[in-house]
Amino acid sequence: MGVMQRLFGQKPQPALALYNAVVVRGREPHWYLDGAVPDTVDGRFDMIAAVLAMVLLRLETEAAGATLSAQVTERFVDDMDGQLREIGIGDIVVGKHIGRMMAMLGGRLGAYRDGVAAGDLGPALIRNLYRGAAPDPLAVAHVSTHLMGLREKLAGVSVARLTNGDLP
Repeated sequence: MGVMQRLFGQKPQPALALYNAVVVRGREPHWYLDGAVPDTVDGRFDMIAAVLAMVLLRLETEAAGATLSAQVTERFVDDMDGQLREIGIGDIVVGKHIGRMMAMLGGRLGAYRDGVAAGDLGPALIRNLYRGAAPDPLAVAHVSTHLMGLREKLAGVSVARLTNGDLP
């Protein structure tokens, strides 16, 4: 911890650059326009979770990614906590919402892991990103193609580059 952090009580923000890059990627307009992801609070959560899942799947491929994976997940929790408080959810129920969101992220991670292994994210996307209401097949194909492309590109990015928020 640096001198300024000790003096002013600022704690380091590991994985913040990576998490911010995930959010920026998850908010790209093409997901909502060409991919027909609902441009709602839930839709944005689901899209960010989908991009985050691709990053977490990459990080689990090597031991050096474990710490970064935990840190970026912690950033996700901190962000969701802040978002919930911002929309007026009180302290008493924030923890329950966060628990549910973490369970949702875990479920999505498993579904997307299975989809990547099968070479077809479509069923997982319909269930998780579109919450069972399948849009036009071209929209699903758009999201699937872009997420699979991200997953493939991430394979060639080092953990150090990811730490710096360098998403391909």
